[in-house]
Formats: sequence, structure tokens, C-alpha cells
Amino acid sequence: MLKQKTVATLLFFTCLVGMGYAQSVQDNFEGTGTISTWAGDDCGMDPAFSNPIIDLINPSSTVLKYDDYGGQYANVRFDVAANFDLSVHRTFTFKIYVPSSGITGSQPNQVALKLQDGTLGSPWVTQSEIIKPIVTDQWQTVTFDFANDPFINYDPGSLDPIYRTDFNRVLIQVNGENNFDLVVAYIDDFNYDGTIGSSPCAPVYDQLVWSDEFNTSGPIDGTKWHHQTQLPDGVSWYNGEIQHYTDRTVNSYVDTGHLHIVAKKEVFTDQGQTKNYTSARLNSKFAFTNGRVEVRAKLPTGVGTWPAIWMLGKNIIEPGGYWSAANGTTYWPACGEIDIMEHWGDNQDYIQSALHTPSSFGATINHGGLMATDVSNTFHTYSMEWNEESIKFSLDSNLYYVYAPDPQDMANWPFVADQYLLLNIAIQGSIDPAFVESSMVIDYVRVFQESTPTIDTYTVCDSLVWIDGITYSSSNTTATHILANSAGCDSLIQLDLTVDTIDSGISQTGTQLTANEAGAAYQWLDCNNLFAAIPGETNQSFSPALSGNFAVEITNGAGCTDTSDCYTYGTVSTNESNSERVIRVFPNPNNGSFDVYIHDVSIPVNYELTDIQGRMMIKGSCQDSTIKVRAPELRKGIYILRIDGRPCHRILIK
Repeated sequence: MLKQKTVATLLFFTCLVGMGYAQSVQDNFEGTGTISTWAGDDCGMDPAFSNPIIDLINPSSTVLKYDDYGGQYANVRFDVAANFDLSVHRTFTFKIYVPSSGITGSQPNQVALKLQDGTLGSPWVTQSEIIKPIVTDQWQTVTFDFANDPFINYDPGSLDPIYRTDFNRVLIQVNGENNFDLVVAYIDDFNYDGTIGSSPCAPVYDQLVWSDEFNTSGPIDGTKWHHQTQLPDGVSWYNGEIQHYTDRTVNSYVDTGHLHIVAKKEVFTDQGQTKNYTSARLNSKFAFTNGRVEVRAKLPTGVGTWPAIWMLGKNIIEPGGYWSAANGTTYWPACGEIDIMEHWGDNQDYIQSALHTPSSFGATINHGGLMATDVSNTFHTYSMEWNEESIKFSLDSNLYYVYAPDPQDMANWPFVADQYLLLNIAIQGSIDPAFVESSMVIDYVRVFQESTPTIDTYTVCDSLVWIDGITYSSSNTTATHILANSAGCDSLIQLDLTVDTIDSGISQTGTQLTANEAGAAYQWLDCNNLFAAIPGETNQSFSPALSGNFAVEITNGAGCTDTSDCYTYGTVSTNESNSERVIRVFPNPNNGSFDVYIHDVSIPVNYELTDIQGRMMIKGSCQDSTIKVRAPELRKGIYILRIDGRPCHRILIK
């Protein structure tokens, strides 16, 4: 077969990683550091000072000289282009040498590292600092770990530093502040154990994979939610809760674009148990691993109310749960629990997030929270982002808690499989006797995950050598390949290949030859006359006037062209007819190297390859069913393959 045109080739490639590039924060003062904004306040500073004390601890030739000449608040500092994220990486280190001969006064020998927001007019008002003791007259490495070291917040009401993302300045201060004493120090090998800016390998949860916008009115959408109403022990719910969960619309319904989960004071009997309060508990019929959840909601009020937006492992064994019957293999807390939002009516406006794992024995040990504003009358967005390293919780895009155990194991990190969402209001035994009814009103629930693999799309007429080096000669939508970008991050590429093949067979009915491919353009050819076009024969069918060998050139709607094998028509022997119709050439076109497959014919056969003028190029005899031609020296052009003296195929060298 001869295929002459490749069409509609589309290559679409993007790397599925976060936008931007992460940058390390380090300086060895040898000219290869990433910090270029060193500055001194009330302090002399030289970042290219010759190391006056070279030893085994610090053999560097160049250091930063810190020269406090009596400034009241002397320090050295630098700013970074993007804020630090201390949720996972929160440690700063450097080497320091303080000669005792350079100190005056009676200040304690110490060094402080302060984190500030340099965009503020008074950046110290939100700072967080760690102070470490030092010894004089020796190089030493000092480490500041904002997760585990004691820290001081200038504003006692500030969040712990590991939950903040507003720091973009690092300040170093030797022997305290608010004094006029002298200090000389040498600093080297500053390093932050993380990076700033967007990590090129961080997952980006930008594809909405499941949601409920509650844009209807009436009962909840049964294709998305399951009412969990069964009492797990046949008597009551966990945690001393005193309500029945029901599937009635008085306890859960959709109206004017919002889901309402309603806790009510009423006598209600179900499953042989009578209780004085009812509510609803919904399970999502969607479960997932890793992603971001966003829920925009207003919360109920009343002492004793306990609304929650949370998640459980799909593998939990829990009577009446949507997933338990088919997937339940594990008891709580081994299944893992992620509490995105909990609120207690006796602590109005305080929001908490928590994780329950085997290592905490199910107790609420790993948790964080904050006081929010008017959560029962104002919509707020409660978010959780879960990746392989950490789970982060935010309120209105403000991060307030991160869970990132290191190292991970199944005891502290069972979050390696699908979890599903739960929405409910529980009633505690401490419920206010005057409580009548209150609702959790939800505007939307959305789940985002990473985009699907990049699709590399091609439409070709013959075959494709893809980026994996494999030649594909048939359509393929399943092949994948992993590429690394310049930052070393893996990207998954998926092939979407359409090989627009043409049926180049010829059928004979009576005296008429018909191309098997329908709906194309045709040109019938005379194989015995160097494949010359037969004038006027451009239909799908052709009735030769004489015996001979004929082929048809077919061009389909996509522009792909293929030429059939020569078909013997008329008064020839059966053996000759069969031999002409079972010869295949691959690849064709080619670069001078191709194989000729001869099936169901008598061997040996003699073959020759001539150019279009009939000049002999190659001649030989084949003792089996495959002729292997390896002639890269052939010039580009059209050649005629002859088997046993008869022209049977046109070869294109390109």
C-alpha cells in the first residue's frame, strides 16, 4: 500500500503542575546564593567579608559581617519575592561566630530570628520570633524550627506561625534590642529547608469533578446524597447524641438555591426508639482521594447544636452508611476521619478542624481552629485541601490549620484511599431546653482534583512514531508516557491517535471492478503501463475493456491517499491471479528500507525494482515469503516492484 499524506496533526502538550517555579532561600556568601536583598538597620553589614576564622566547622572564605555599632534596634534582614509557607517546611539555619572582643555591655549572648511582613508600615507588629543562646569565640550552627521551638508572637492574638502565610521578611538580631551596646558577628550558610513561590511539583486542584449547587427546589438529589438514618447500635448515635436522623423533607430539603439541614425539637419514634429531636445526616455518593473541598455555608445556633462538614473513609464499617455494605472492611478510626468544619453552639463562632487516626486512638488530638465572624448569619467558605503530604484547612481562603505528620505511616496517615463527605447537625445532651429549630444552610458543595492527563492528539494516514519511540500503525487512545519538566516534575501524557486507514481492496462482480472504500475520490491505474492513469476512470467502479492488471488510487475525505494492490482481471491462470493479489509492502512510503510480504504463492519468486523509466535498480530471488529490501542509497522518487517479471506495486522513496 502507498500512503502519501499525513493530515490534521495536532500536538497539544502542557505540564500538569502548578504555575510558577519554586526558589530556594539560601546564601553561602560565595556568590551563588539566592538572597540578594540583604540590608542592615542601625547596623553595619558586609555580605562579602573575608572569613576571619576559617576552621573545620566553617572553611568558607567569605561570610557576612554584622557590625552593631550601638544602634538601638540593630539587625540585618532580607526580603523574599513570595511569602513563606511554613505549613510543611518551617526551619531556618545558619552559622554564626561572635568574638567576645567585639561585645560591650551585659546583654545575654543570643541570636534571634524574626519573621515579618515587610509590606507593612510597621512590620514588627505581626512578627513571630525565636531566640536561641549562643557561645562566643566559636563557629556554631543555630536552628530555628517554628513548629517545635518556643516562639514569641508580638501580637499574642496571632495564629501560630506554621498556620500563617504572610511572612516575607527574615530578620536576624544579635544580643537583643533596645540597647546601645556593641556587637560584632559573622554569619554564614543561611538556609531555609523549603522553597518560596509555587512549587512546580505541587498538585493543582483546578478541575471540578463533583458538586451540588442546589439549584432546584424540593427533596435532596438522590443521585448525589444518601440519608443515613439507621441507629448504629439500634438505640442511639455516637458521642451521646440524642437525635434521630430522618429522611423527611422537614429535616432536609432544597429551596431557592440552598440546601437546608434542619435540627428540630419534636417527639419522633423510629426503629423502636423515641427521641425528642430530629435532624438529617447526608452521605455523598461520591468518594475520592486527594483534592480540595469547598463548602459555602451558614451554621445553626443554639447551645447543644453540633453541625459538621466532614469525611470518612469509604471502607468504614458503619451500619446504614451508604458505602459500608459494599466497601466496609475497616472500623473507625482506622478508616480515617477528616473534620473540615465543626461548630458547637456553646462556643458560638469558634470553628474547628480535626483529624482522627489510629495513632490518636480516635481522640481529638490533631486539631486547629479560630474564632470567625458571625458564622450563623453570614455565609463563609470552609475548605480542605488534601494531598499526599498534608491536609490543610482554610476559612474564606485563610489557612488556619495544617496536618502533616512526618514520617507517615498507616497509624497517623490512613488517608491513602477514597473518602466521602458527610453533612449533619447533631444534638448534644446539653441542648438548651428552649431550643426549637435551627438550620445549616449550604450554598454549594464542590470537589476539585487535578486535571486529567494532557492529551496528545494526532490524525495520520499511515503510522506515527510517538514521543515514547514506539511506532503506532493503528488508532490508539490508551498509550501514556511520563515526561519530566525542567524542574524535575513528572507529567503524564496520553496519546489520542486516529489512523485514518483506507480499505484498499478491490472486489469483482461480473466484469466490474469495485473499490471497497466508499465515499472517496478514485483514479483507476493500468499496472501494465507503469501505473498510468486510465483517462476518465474516476468512479468507485470500473469495467476494463481488456484483460490486464489494474489498481485504484483512493483519496478519502481526510486527504489520505492509498493505492490498492494490482488486481488481475481477465483470462489469466488461477495461480497467477492469486499471486498478484497477496503482495503487501510496508512501510510505503519509505526511505529505501522496506519489506515485501508474499503469501500463499509458490516460491521461490524472482523480483526486481526499476525506476519509472524502467532502469533496473535491484534484482534478486526470494526463497521465503518475505523480501527484505535495504537500499538507503536510492534517490527519492517512484519505483516499480515487479514479481516474476510483472509490475505489481508502486514504491515511493522519500
